[in-house]
Amino acid sequence: MADLNGAAAQLHKTFGFGDFRPGQADIISAVLDGRDVLAVMPTGGGKSLCYQLPAIVSGGLTVVISPLIALMRNQVAQLQTYGVEAASLNSSNGPAETRAAYEALERGALRLLYIAPERLALGETRAKLKRAGVTLLAIDEAHCVSQWGHDFRPDYLTIGDAAAELGDVQRIALTATADAATRKEIEAKLFQRELAIFVHGFDRPNLRLAMQPKSNARRQITDFVKGREGESGIIYCASRKQTEDLAEFLNGQGFRALAYHAGMSPEDRSKNQDAFLQEDGLIMTATIAFGMGIDKPDVRFVMHANMPKSLEAYYQEIGRAGRDGLPADTLTLYGLDDMRLRRTQIEDGDASENQKRIEKQRLNALIALCEAPRCRRQTLLAYFGEDVEQCGNCDLCIDGVELIDATIAAQKAMSAILRTGERFGTEHLIAILRGDTNDRITQFNHDKLPTFGVGTDHSKLEWRSIFRQLYGAGVISFDVASYGAWSVSQRGRAILKGKEKIELRKEAMSRKADKPSRSAGAALSKSLSDSDRTLFDALKAARLALAKESGVPAFVILADRSLLDMVHIKPERREQMLMVHGVGQSKLEKYGDIFLDVLRRHKQQSKDQAA
Repeated sequence: MADLNGAAAQLHKTFGFGDFRPGQADIISAVLDGRDVLAVMPTGGGKSLCYQLPAIVSGGLTVVISPLIALMRNQVAQLQTYGVEAASLNSSNGPAETRAAYEALERGALRLLYIAPERLALGETRAKLKRAGVTLLAIDEAHCVSQWGHDFRPDYLTIGDAAAELGDVQRIALTATADAATRKEIEAKLFQRELAIFVHGFDRPNLRLAMQPKSNARRQITDFVKGREGESGIIYCASRKQTEDLAEFLNGQGFRALAYHAGMSPEDRSKNQDAFLQEDGLIMTATIAFGMGIDKPDVRFVMHANMPKSLEAYYQEIGRAGRDGLPADTLTLYGLDDMRLRRTQIEDGDASENQKRIEKQRLNALIALCEAPRCRRQTLLAYFGEDVEQCGNCDLCIDGVELIDATIAAQKAMSAILRTGERFGTEHLIAILRGDTNDRITQFNHDKLPTFGVGTDHSKLEWRSIFRQLYGAGVISFDVASYGAWSVSQRGRAILKGKEKIELRKEAMSRKADKPSRSAGAALSKSLSDSDRTLFDALKAARLALAKESGVPAFVILADRSLLDMVHIKPERREQMLMVHGVGQSKLEKYGDIFLDVLRRHKQQSKDQAA
């Protein structure tokens, strides 16, 4: 095993970090030993350092395959503030920037070169890299190679051939979202030699998980973002129009929100993305086109206005919150319409029948999480093969959940389904159960059924929850081709006959109104005294001025965690600044005096006020 002493020394000197995060040391050691590596680590777990540090320690050239331009530019800018020679090659580069990158490559000056998979596929690019002598190929977001994954990128399929052409170069693949099947696919498509595989957990304990069935979506969204003023957040939407409508609505409610989707011009997308990266307190309403590779560490909340595509997509998207390790919130709204739409997309897709079966299983796992009767983190991590204790940081743990025997309600629902020939959807069945007469009810004589009016003990909202939970439990299912008509499964028929019982969540069945969600991120502000809060704001203002001057996101200068460290340590001399998380030798030289001046002025103001 490689000696990590040199790597640990560089970790502190270059990056200003006191120690490795869980899993990093083993991975870095394997890379320094010359082994091929597949690393699965949680978002925000420090994957980038697993190839950046070996590149600095070993010298030579590390080429990083990255799927998004924004990620490349931010990481290159961050590395340059650490004093590391880094550059990128992508379509957003100007001629001078591209020329400078190639000149540094030819001189052998670069330690890290970030490149898009599309650029790596070009013969000219491969020839230049071969002449430069690549020592390590790092493939970020490696799950993009999976043809059936949620972020498939066809050009990732060419990476294996490129690596072989570059002299069968050592490689490391990294991802935060890869179940066992996806890991096998990554191994088959990106590696030729035996490799070391590290799976270092999927848990993000700083994220508070919460889910709500839709009742009044705009009210639920407004309730969620209230109390989070001044915090950066992302709200994922199902359509381009929804992102624009929601941004307009939120701005009308006094929040600052911008939309982002693939239908916007590149200039508008870039402008809105840059604003989100640089400003505090901005909400991005976006499709899933926004996010992968967004390395903003201080996103304090991620919300889904609609149910995500899969558990993998959900995990990836909520992972954009709290990457600095500080508390962050998530909330997902879901409904039967979301479930039906996703099933329709799967059925109408071009995938094989076997792949459609897999996608349906993934959807069922997501629905089970939405309607989970126990700790959400336990349900989520069980999908990725992890067994954990109750987390105490999800809505079900915080507010509690009580199960009740719902066999009779389930029997009523299934009786209505069967007596109407398994041909009708939710709202029609609820009308029958509640005894509500309308034109369709009388047209089919459903007001004459024995089940008409037997469900008046539950509201429409409660019946919708019952149908969702029965679906999540596999008791009933709907036929996509029949516009969501419900049918009864084999298990459901056993319950109907009294051979089995079923328990459902009492809270979901008797929901009167959603409670306003409490902000986990607000604890950051409340933990500071008024004086320290003033200092924190002054440090953020100085950081923002530096960021604007350099044309980079604020976190590239220093992350919130570093500023909070300054608030708590209150360094007075340059050597004390090196005790601050994220302040290495290069950042000390560039920014140390500026922040020390802010600290000195604050100390003097506090003395003057006390006098």
